[in-house]
Amino acid sequence: MAVQGSEKSSRRGRRSTTMGGMPLNDMPWWRWRSNVRSALHMLSDPAFQQEAWLAGLPGYGDVTDAVYRLVEDTWLDNWSAEKYVGTIFRDSREAQLVDAAVLRVLRIMHQVGADAPVTAYLEHQGWPEAVQAAREAHVQLATADGEDPDAAPRSLEVLAIMTGQADAPA
Repeated sequence: MAVQGSEKSSRRGRRSTTMGGMPLNDMPWWRWRSNVRSALHMLSDPAFQQEAWLAGLPGYGDVTDAVYRLVEDTWLDNWSAEKYVGTIFRDSREAQLVDAAVLRVLRIMHQVGADAPVTAYLEHQGWPEAVQAAREAHVQLATADGEDPDAAPRSLEVLAIMTGQADAPA
């Protein structure tokens, strides 16, 4: 997936290599959860999408960036979140909600194209269902982590600081 524009993105360039089908990556599980939660949060908030993505507000990436953050390190575009119950996800309920969101969002991305403008996603007939699925997953994960699911999404810079990746290459 190509980066739109020149703003800093959370994309790191390429996937991890694999061993026995599982990615080799030194990223701790809690960082993966933070990235998944950040993506779900942005994908689940229509007001944020209008105020940040549609308006081109710097610091939050774009739709493609959020999708990438959702699936890149976890490979949720290749297998079920159920594989991560007990690590990234607390239980099967979280995994099922994340899987539903991933499938809806990826279906749209494959139809409109990874580098489609924000409007192509927001105007897609399936977008409201994708937003609702992302919202259900976001609320479940945020609540389980003791955070307010209705707080505004954090910028990618704040996410990088929280996950200790502030100096990571974009």
